[in-house]
Parts: sequence; structure tokens; C-alpha cells
Amino acid sequence: MKAITKLSDYPNLWGSFASGLCLAHCVATPFLFVVHTGHVQGHHSHPQWWGLIDIVFIAVSLLAVFWSVRNTSKYFIKVALWISWGLLAMTILNEKLELIPLAEVFIYIPSIALIILHLYNRKYCQCEKDCCAHKN
Repeated sequence: MKAITKLSDYPNLWGSFASGLCLAHCVATPFLFVVHTGHVQGHHSHPQWWGLIDIVFIAVSLLAVFWSVRNTSKYFIKVALWISWGLLAMTILNEKLELIPLAEVFIYIPSIALIILHLYNRKYCQCEKDCCAHKN
């Protein structure tokens, strides 16, 4: 595994990590609600903090995408990272506000895309010099 030697590695690692945690959070939620409903019959509630975790993931992902885009050498990665983040943010916002009925699995697509894009960006799209931050 490639050692973390550059400052530009950190946003990609944090972005991958945050997106992976977001994905785990999305996968675990239905199971936790089923277990919780067995204990609290007749109530469809969940802890307030559980819903706020989504906002934390979006904030961390926003920062990671912002810094990754500044340090990438490929334009298509910049666009793909922003589109994936936008889809993830819109999906979470839609889930909170219940605007459009979407299947729960829809949130997996941008989460997985962000993980893959951050890892790809870390491995193949880093500038040799500090020129990328100044090109934008």
C-alpha cells in the first residue's frame, strides 16, 4: 500500500473514509430500526443524533471534495467528485424533507462513487508539483 507522503493524500483518504462510514450508516439504519421497533412497539422514532450523523458526513465529504479537487490533475475527476457529492447531498436532503419518493438504495450510488473516485484520485491523479492548487 502506498505510504501517505503528501498533504494531498489526506483529503482523498478522509473523503473515502467519510463516504465509507456514510455507506455503513445507510446500510445499518434499516437493521437498527427493525431492532429498535421490537423494543419500542407502536413508535416509529429514532434517536435524534442518528439523523444528525448524515449532516456530519455531508460536511466532511464537502471539505474532502473541495480539497481533493484543488489537488487533482484530471478535470473529469473534478467534475465526477462534485456531481457525486451533489447527488449524495440532494439524496440526503430529499430523505430529510421527504420531497420525492426514492428507493433507499439510491443513496448507495453516490456514496460508492465518492469512495471509488477519492481512491482513484489518490492513486492516479496527483500533480507532481504544487501546480494544481494554482490552476483552479
